[in-house]
Amino acid sequence: MTRTCINIVSHLAIALASGALSTAGQAQDGPQKLPAIRLAAGMHVIQAELAQAPDERATGLMFRKSMATNDGMLFAFEQAGQQCFWMKNTLLPLSAAFVADDGSVVNIEDMKPQTLDSHCSAKPVRFVLEMNEGWFAKRGIKPGTRLQGAPFTR
Repeated sequence: MTRTCINIVSHLAIALASGALSTAGQAQDGPQKLPAIRLAAGMHVIQAELAQAPDERATGLMFRKSMATNDGMLFAFEQAGQQCFWMKNTLLPLSAAFVADDGSVVNIEDMKPQTLDSHCSAKPVRFVLEMNEGWFAKRGIKPGTRLQGAPFTR
């Protein structure tokens, strides 16, 4: 297991122990809703909720029952690393684009709901953009495509 995966597991274990991610609490309050930023993939506009804090990233899109076509979640990490995601308590099938600092897509992984299968970046990245499954493929977005928006520098 990579150091980043171990860190994610550690953060989740701490959050679960403290009750921050308890299933009962989430089911009662519903999924988290974070402030969104505007990104672009060519002519396609994305409204991405921004998950920056460890607890926001750990919860992600868990417990959501639906998501609008061009909505997603951008996970922003403090440092580049191999980022790994799984889908426990995530009800929607998603595609995750692992994104470099300059906005270029490194790799894209399709993820099945409610699984513990690990989906990792092919190289160290600071950003991961989750969209509804197939969103990237339907728009011809693949590794090397550059996303535009405030988080990405050239």
